[in-house]
Formats: sequence, structure tokens, C-alpha cells
Amino acid sequence: MEEIIKSIILGIVQGLAEFLPVSSSGHIELFKALFNVDFGKDNLLFTSLIHGATVLSTIVVFRKDILEIIKDVFKFEMNESTKFVLYIIVSMLPVLIVGLFFKDFVEQFFNQNILLVGFMLLLTGVLLLLTKFVASKQKEISYRNAFIIGLAQAIAVLPGISRSGATISTGLLLGIDKAKMAKFSFLMVIPPILGAMLLDLKDFAEQGSSNISAGELIGGFLAAFFTGLLACQIMIKIVKQGKIQYFAYYCFLVGAIAIAVSWF
Repeated sequence: MEEIIKSIILGIVQGLAEFLPVSSSGHIELFKALFNVDFGKDNLLFTSLIHGATVLSTIVVFRKDILEIIKDVFKFEMNESTKFVLYIIVSMLPVLIVGLFFKDFVEQFFNQNILLVGFMLLLTGVLLLLTKFVASKQKEISYRNAFIIGLAQAIAVLPGISRSGATISTGLLLGIDKAKMAKFSFLMVIPPILGAMLLDLKDFAEQGSSNISAGELIGGFLAAFFTGLLACQIMIKIVKQGKIQYFAYYCFLVGAIAIAVSWF
């Protein structure tokens, strides 16, 4: 039962931190260290499962937009939805390169390295705080901007750098409309996460049997899904209201604590 509770806690952390700009990967590493959680060879399975849960919550929140995009794309004409899909494809290129050529290199940072997480949270805080000094603009997403935002997403594979924080902050700094940037940030992550899940599940299948219980998997998945539903909708409102910079102070605090703990 204790292991199931830990899985639920990690699921809640993933669901909240995936959408709020505070780094889900960083918080997962912090909580693993705090509660001494290690699924061993089943880390891949559990991580893929809770990431899948947050992808599902994104799809549920944006279901109408996604259906509209699919319907418009199959008109086979260069309309706004077709352009949106092309922008997402362009944004995927940097993280695709990282996933194909640097996957093993990146995975070595996911070893409860609290010091690294602390510094990366400070960097996330700086990015968020910068948005406070940007004048509100109504620019459209372009291929150039999509690629730059994709670079931010690729850098955010490091634990402690928030994916939503990095991509949304970058978009706002580029002058993109807040509502459009929030939508783009959350939808652009669906293909990369699904792709990473398939690779992780392939690696897991090659490992053989699993030692993690069904209760732990189900508990983590449901916790991540339902908290993700809530966090996604909250974050959309926060971005539209231009209040994303307030999370910078939280990142500074947690980052400083993580660095202090790792040093002392």
C-alpha cells in the first residue's frame, strides 16, 4: 500500500507540474529523492505511463480544437489548421534530434541529481520573470518562431527546466499572442511525448518481466490524469491573464532549497 501511495503522489506531481511552469521532470526527481522512490528497471514503464496520462488530459481539454484541426487538415488545402500542424512539425525537429542522437546522454541526468535540478529551476525562474518586462503583442506563429520555440522545448528535456514554462516564455518573448501561445505550447508536446512513450515502451518490452504492481501503475496514471485536467485549464487562464511570471518566485525558492540541500 505504501508503494501505491508513493505512485499516486508522483502522479499528482506529474499532473500538476507538467502544465504549471515549474518542471515536472525536476519535481519528479526531487520527490523521488525525498521519498526514496526507485522503480529500478520499471522506471521507464512508470514514467511513460504518467506522461501518457498527462497527454490524455491535454487531448481531453483541447478535444474540440483537435477535432477541428483534423477536420480542416483533411480538406487538403492550406488553411489555418494546416499551417498550425506544419508549425507543430517544425517545432518537433529540435527535440526529435535530441531524442534520436542524444537520448542516452540526456537520461544520465535523471539520477536524482538535486544540484542540477536546483540550477535548472533557477533558469526556469529567470525565463518566467523575463515575460514580465515584455509588452503585450498580438503576433502570429511563424515557421521561424515555431523552430525557436522547438529549441526551447528541446532544452527543457533537462530536469528542472519547465517545458511549458520554457516554450510559453519563449513565445511571449517573441511577441506571440498569449491565448495562441498557450494552445500551441500544450498541443505541440503531444507528438513528441507519444513518440518518446513508444520508444520507452519498446525498451521496456525488451527488458522482459515487470516488478511494479498494477496498483502502482493505475494509481499513478489516474492521479496524473485528473490533476493534469485541472492544471491544464488553470494554466490556460494564467497565461491569458499574463500572470505566468509569478511562478518564477516559486522556482527560485525551490531551486535555492534544492541547491542548499545538495551542498549541505
